[in-house]
Amino acid sequence: MRKFGLVLLRAGLLIALAVAAAWAFLAIGYRLEVADPLRMGLQGIVILAALGAVPRLMGRGWTAGFFSFVAVLAVVLVWWNTLIAPADRQWAPEVSRQVTGVIDGDQLRLSNLRDFVWTTPEEYTENWIDTEYDLSQLQTTDVFLSYWGPQYMAHLIVSFGFANGDQLAWSVEVRRAQGGGFSPIADMFKANTLSILAASERDVVGLRSNARGEDVHLYRLKVTPEAARNILEQYVQDATDLAKTPRWYNSLFTNCTTVVFQIMSAVGSGQPIDWRVIANGYLPEYAYEHGAVNTDVPLEQLRELGRIAPRALAHGLVPGFSAAIRQGVPSPN
Repeated sequence: MRKFGLVLLRAGLLIALAVAAAWAFLAIGYRLEVADPLRMGLQGIVILAALGAVPRLMGRGWTAGFFSFVAVLAVVLVWWNTLIAPADRQWAPEVSRQVTGVIDGDQLRLSNLRDFVWTTPEEYTENWIDTEYDLSQLQTTDVFLSYWGPQYMAHLIVSFGFANGDQLAWSVEVRRAQGGGFSPIADMFKANTLSILAASERDVVGLRSNARGEDVHLYRLKVTPEAARNILEQYVQDATDLAKTPRWYNSLFTNCTTVVFQIMSAVGSGQPIDWRVIANGYLPEYAYEHGAVNTDVPLEQLRELGRIAPRALAHGLVPGFSAAIRQGVPSPN
């Protein structure tokens, strides 16, 4: 039994070694701004140091090789922690500003809410506004899932509805530099900073449904106004803090899925520990099982009723967009 435990321990250490070496190799490759030959040489040192540590983990000596890898990894970590998210870049216009908010009693005042009108993904009318909301009139919480690639992943937008018909949408996005792009792999290695965007639905949802032609689904959630207010206030706090202290975007740990844990807790599912919360393309199944959406109709029918593209395209990105895309979408039980 002891021998079996030792085998498991060594296997675990070898996996940890491989993960650490792969991370250091990719971190240098993506983020170290030096000439290519020097970068490749440093990556080679990481690989050689990792290979030198393997015999020690297999119980065959070479202690020096193990500590050499630890030393190399420590140097990479020290360098990594010197990479500070920038506050000033030539940002892409759609993320050039960061929303901030002030809550005074029931009044929420937002600065730099985005209200672009999109013609194509590259052509738009730019508009940033300052506005106010009465939190005592907050009534509903909806989520949009926009499928742009593999069906197991979607972009999540959370929208809060008020008694007067206003909808306030929030989206966690990459704050890319002008001319820059989005890469799920690169964005695990401090390639871009984080943006928390507050916007009108015809902007942030219409961009995806109308301008990009993505497959966007709307689900209306069973969330009390009190719980919705807590979630909204957290968005405001996080966005305001982010405007003061920029953070790196990470496609695994600081992305549009993070807020799902708070939302699912608010609908009464406890602390959601489920793979579908991470692979958020499958989030509707999780929400349906926990009664967070309307369960009077089968899930597949709920999906079809929530597919907004036909209504969004027919109505266009004009006033009344939010009401139009909700036609026929069931409210929660």
